[in-house]
Amino acid sequence: MDSLTQIALGSAVSLAAMGRRTAAWKAVLWGAVAGTLPDLDALIDHGDPVSNMVLHRGWSHALLYLTLAALPLGWAVARLHGEPGQWKRWCWALGLALFTHPLLDWMTVYGTQLLRPFSREPYGLGSMFIIDPLYTVPLIVGTAAAVVVAGRRGLRWNAAGLLLSTAYLAWSAAAQQHVAAVAQASLTAIGWPTGQVLVTPTPFNTLAWRIVAMAPGRYAEGFYAFADGGRPVQFTLHDRGEDLFHRYAALEPVRQVAHFSHGFFRMREENGHLFLTDLRMGQEPAYSFHFDLGTPAEAAAGRARITQSWQRPDPAAALPALWRRIRGHGGGDGLFGTPAVAP
Repeated sequence: MDSLTQIALGSAVSLAAMGRRTAAWKAVLWGAVAGTLPDLDALIDHGDPVSNMVLHRGWSHALLYLTLAALPLGWAVARLHGEPGQWKRWCWALGLALFTHPLLDWMTVYGTQLLRPFSREPYGLGSMFIIDPLYTVPLIVGTAAAVVVAGRRGLRWNAAGLLLSTAYLAWSAAAQQHVAAVAQASLTAIGWPTGQVLVTPTPFNTLAWRIVAMAPGRYAEGFYAFADGGRPVQFTLHDRGEDLFHRYAALEPVRQVAHFSHGFFRMREENGHLFLTDLRMGQEPAYSFHFDLGTPAEAAAGRARITQSWQRPDPAAALPALWRRIRGHGGGDGLFGTPAVAP
């Protein structure tokens, strides 16, 4: 999730754990710090854009390491504020703030390596978009009220914010399962394989969803909104570059993306260069993680300077299209599966 959301969650969780044992502002401040710490690994350069992608949310997001980090952090904060008798409670509060950071990241599709050092598997439920105001706002309102309103009343505001945001997480997971069932039925109706299907929310909401279904040589992309009612999902079909993958499967960046994306990727050769794309984040034809591997000769020799292109649609066109899709205006080949021309 985005940094603001992680700060808000860390503050709310730390405040709930500390209660009235310390000033609310202290719990909010240090919860925000703990909520931010795991994402500092984004500042590390691992040598190329593909490695930076697959190694983000790695050791700094491992549940074991974060649990261990909570002990010195809690002790140091207790000493700093002259509360040595509360050091165990500070360890507990900041440990929860650290711990819940990767668990929230797990709700997104990116991939979080929760079980390091025992496993490097990137886990991602994919029921939440990385920015969703309906999750973040209750946390911010609750913690702000707890700082302004003294005593138990303020703590109740914080608890209410946590309860609402957690309920929203549960809703997102349930909504994802419903959309997955709709997707399976729609794919079966067109004779498309249903063994490898990805269902993720469109930006900033959980009412409209993107579906990607992989098949040998091709992949299908479609969109579904709850406002669609019983209409089947309409899919567009695209080439996934199966021949290129088999030819370059041994290359390190290809192996990295194939594993990290759980097979939701494509390869293309354009203008004499090889391109490798993670299909989970973005939509046709714009993706967040789109890598230029250089010429085939450079890539095969390991001499290519890998570059990343951030492909984003024009917000002036994308946001109105997203709003139309949420309202059920589908059945086209425009952004989010909307008609190319607005009704």
